[in-house]
Amino acid sequence: MQTPDQQKYERAKQRVKEEKGFYIHLTIYIIINTLILFVNTNFESQGFKNWLQWHLYVTPVLWGIGLLFHYIKAFDKNPFFSKKWEERKIKEILREEDDFFKDL
Repeated sequence: MQTPDQQKYERAKQRVKEEKGFYIHLTIYIIINTLILFVNTNFESQGFKNWLQWHLYVTPVLWGIGLLFHYIKAFDKNPFFSKKWEERKIKEILREEDDFFKDL
């Protein structure tokens, strides 16, 4: 049986591990997509005109969406159902129940 302090420590340790994983993911994303962009660009014949081709951006955009979800999970930044929203909703429901039982 863990003490509350040990549980807090384990949660903090897990959070640091998740954030570290995100930063590693972000670093790899930047390195790989920079390499892909430069490998697929032919400066000698077309210069920067080649950068306007849409297929160069498919991998960064799709991978970027995955990276966004990783960020939301690692930093607990869900914009729709955050901890604050949960707490407000719980208080609201408890208030409604109290009002309901007062009326009886």
